[in-house]
Amino acid sequence: MKGRKITGGRYKELRKKKKYERPGIARKVKLSETKQKTKRGLGGNIKTVLLSANKANVTDPLTKKTKKVEIKNVLETPSNRFLARQNILVKSAVIETELGKARITNRPSQEGMVQAELLNIEDKTNKK
Repeated sequence: MKGRKITGGRYKELRKKKKYERPGIARKVKLSETKQKTKRGLGGNIKTVLLSANKANVTDPLTKKTKKVEIKNVLETPSNRFLARQNILVKSAVIETELGKARITNRPSQEGMVQAELLNIEDKTNKK
C-alpha cells in the first residue's frame, strides 16, 4: 500500500506545507475580451496574470516581423483536446488568427500576454 509501513502502520506527516510550497490556483485563460490581474509574488514581486484574452502577438518566422492580431478560435490543443473545445489558451495550442494559423509559444496564464508563431510556412514557400 502507498504511504504505509511494511507492518501496515501509517507514516506521520512531519510538518504541514509552508505557504510557498502550496500549489497555486490553476488559471485557465479563456478566449474573450482581455482581462488581466496583478498578483504579489515572493519578495514583493508583481506578476501580471492573464484571465482572458482576444489578441495575440504573432511572429512570422520568415520575415521576423511581429504583429498584434485578434484571435478568432482555438483549433487544437495537443495537451488536452477538451481545452480546445472550451476555447482555452495554453502553450502549444493552435489558434486561428487574422493572419492564419498560429501556435502559442508562451504560457499565457503566467506571463500576462499571448505570444504566437505563424504556421503553414511551407505552404507559402512551395507556391510557384
